[in-house]
Amino acid sequence: MLILGIETSCDETGVALYDSEEGLLADALFSQVDMHADYGGVVPELASRDHVRKLLPLCDQVLNEAGLTRHDIDGIAYTAGPGLIGALMVGGAVAHALAFALDIPVLGVHHMEGHLLAPMLEPEPPAFPFVALLVSGGHTQLVEVAGIGEYVLLGESVDDAAGEAFDKTAKMLGLDYPGGPRVAALAEKGTPGRFRFPRPMTDRPGLDFSFSGLKTYTLNTVNEARATDDLSDQTRADIALAFESAAVDTLVIKCRRALVQTQCPRLVIAGGVSANKRLRAGLETMARKQQASVFYARPEFCTDNGAMIAYAGCQRLRAGQRDGDRIIAVPRWPMDTLPAIGESRLAGLVD
Repeated sequence: MLILGIETSCDETGVALYDSEEGLLADALFSQVDMHADYGGVVPELASRDHVRKLLPLCDQVLNEAGLTRHDIDGIAYTAGPGLIGALMVGGAVAHALAFALDIPVLGVHHMEGHLLAPMLEPEPPAFPFVALLVSGGHTQLVEVAGIGEYVLLGESVDDAAGEAFDKTAKMLGLDYPGGPRVAALAEKGTPGRFRFPRPMTDRPGLDFSFSGLKTYTLNTVNEARATDDLSDQTRADIALAFESAAVDTLVIKCRRALVQTQCPRLVIAGGVSANKRLRAGLETMARKQQASVFYARPEFCTDNGAMIAYAGCQRLRAGQRDGDRIIAVPRWPMDTLPAIGESRLAGLVD
């Protein structure tokens, strides 16, 4: 079954072709980072307009790369949420229009389920069950995963997500958008141990996260350095390192607790923040001590992309799930409300 995947949830237009037998055939991505950098963050209306301009050319691009035509497609998957409502509507409208014209099924896919399943695109994917740490711009969640659609939420952020804390710290330090990668790059120049920031909510039981206090602690440190005329480039790097170390340690501690609680030997990390090198190193060190394995997607599939939507959509379309005539666009959508896919149901399907 050949699936066209469309991702337009925020500021990146992603398109991919995934075949249930041959795997990923082609993918393309256009990032709006340069456009939004002038504003210090994503401008929703500009994002929607740019998706309109870029989406169909990207669809043609991946088809040309794969040596296929639109009539070879067996189904279309698009991001239905969570995300910016205007951006979601662009992807949904194009997906439904193409599906209607080609007389093929179409399905709206959960954005975070796409991230969660992105490591399945790697040569050595994780087996079910596993614990997943989802860390993207607006989400920080720990989920117990028994199968596709079989999700139990173990913990989540009660305020700012980790990615939001990275972005806000970047602004405090005078760094451009997007903030997360720039904070990580600046932290590489930091002096270890000069500052030590708190590891929030690690002194109490449970698997929930809170990063607003860490953000405030960072702001106070920046203001104190500015007041003493000590906000030099080196001080900014030292603050970036202290913040990143605290955020990473918090995530690692909570992941260890989740592995112990579930007795699961596999940990998946997904979402944009999962590309952070310090986080990957910390989780791998922790996992070895727990005799567990860590899985993650290649860096280009950690951020928003069409490949993860094509893969997730393929699994559900093969199981017979379909949209009706209505475009689905859900800005807020709890992942644990998704229906499960039984292995026996998948095994009985013929492509």
